[in-house]
Order: sequence, then structure tokens, then C-alpha cells
Amino acid sequence: MKDILAEIVAKKKEIVNDARREMPLTEIKARLNEGKGQFGHFRMSHSFRQRDWNLIAECKLQSPAKGRLNKTHSVVEMAHIYEANGAAMLSVHTDPHFLGSNESFREVRQAVELPLLRKDFVIDEYQLYEARLLGADAVLLIARILSPAQLKEYLYTTWSLGMDALVEVHDEEDMEAALSTPAEYIGINNRNLVTFETDIQNTLELLPYVTGERRLISESGVFTREDAEILQQAGCKGILVGEGLVRANDIARQTRLMAKVGEKAEASA
Repeated sequence: MKDILAEIVAKKKEIVNDARREMPLTEIKARLNEGKGQFGHFRMSHSFRQRDWNLIAECKLQSPAKGRLNKTHSVVEMAHIYEANGAAMLSVHTDPHFLGSNESFREVRQAVELPLLRKDFVIDEYQLYEARLLGADAVLLIARILSPAQLKEYLYTTWSLGMDALVEVHDEEDMEAALSTPAEYIGINNRNLVTFETDIQNTLELLPYVTGERRLISESGVFTREDAEILQQAGCKGILVGEGLVRANDIARQTRLMAKVGEKAEASA
């Protein structure tokens, strides 16, 4: 079976090496210290602690498994719609397999005020500093592609830059690695990282393993308000939704439905 994640990670190593040659880490650190990127202020935490439910809406154009998902909106247009309709935070891809880029991230940063999660496959600390220079408020740390020591080290580096981290898990082994860290936000990915198929049952099966004071976010495979309600009632504090929004006939209405879980649903259009 084709291992999409392995392909992405292999390509990511080349991308990071190219980025290092173009702008060494020492230069990124110097720019941050000069205030050009500025350190973050944990905007994700400040926002999420004020809400019982949080929608992280993803500006996503393409999936490696399903191809182009949306041809009618740019990532900036999606960001404006999400912000106007109740999203708590935006997830912006910078990986080319999703048609993401650093440039599109900068464009979204300039267009909206919401906290931004840089969605990428972090395999090197370089990407954490790069994320902050781009203006990210949070990064995704995927437990599956990091050693336990790397996961803990990158979490502390992320915090040192004033950013939050969403530590992503998919199975019990990933969860054990995440729980060995002091991570506040754990994202349970409903997507099989080998086949890229999704099922929210994965969140429901992993929730009982969670210990400590953690805020749980269910990621991927959330397509309806009913899906979101099931996850909220199970104990999740939010959802990260990409395809379930960008392929909706009415993205604005779907965003409102997902963002206001726990409130009375609006009448059908």
C-alpha cells in the first residue's frame, strides 16, 4: 500500500534543507531577536480558554489522497469567510502536497486577526523558528513522525517562541508519547496517516486513554454538525475541519454550524 505520510516526510527533508540554504537558522533567529517576526503571545491559548467550544477552520485547497478539494475560493477568501462566521482559529497549510506555501500563509496572516496554526509536517526545529517568522501563533507537532525526545524538545522550543502546539496523535502509541509531555492541546487525528481515510470513531476510542489536564481537539473526518455534536458530548473541546468546510455548498453556513455546536442550530436554508 502506498504510504503517503512517508512520501511527504521524505520530501519534507529536501524542503527543509533547501530552506536552510536560502535562509540559515542563525538569520531567522537574528530577525526574531530584531523584532521582525516578534515572539508570539500564546494567542491560541488566550482565545481557547475563553470558549467552551473551538472550531479550527482549515484553509485547504487539496488533499494528497483526493486531489483538488476547492477550485472556487483562494485560501485568503476562505480565511475571510471563516473569520466572519465564528471560527476560533485558522489552520493554514504550508506543505506543497496540499497546495500550501509560506507565501499563502503570509497572505492569510495579513488578511485576518484570528490566531493561525501553521499546518505542516515538522521534522526539524528549523521549521518552528520559520513558523514564528511567518507570523504563526501555533504549530502542529505530529507524534508519529517524531521521537519521544524530539516531541518534548520541540514542544518546549515552540513555547519558548511564544507559540502554542497542537500535538497530534492517531493511536495508543502516539497518545502515550503525547501524554509523556506537558502538552496542553492534543489533537486526535481521525485520518489514517498511511491510507488517509477518516473515521471519527478513532477519537471516541482514544479519549479514554487521556490523562491529566488536556484540551482535546478532534481532527479530520468531521463533515456534519451531528459529527461535531458527538465529539463535543464525548469531551472534545474543539474540532479541526478542512474538507468538511471547503467542499460544502455554503461554506459560510457550514462554518457557523460547526462553530456554534452546543447552541441552537439555525434554520435550514
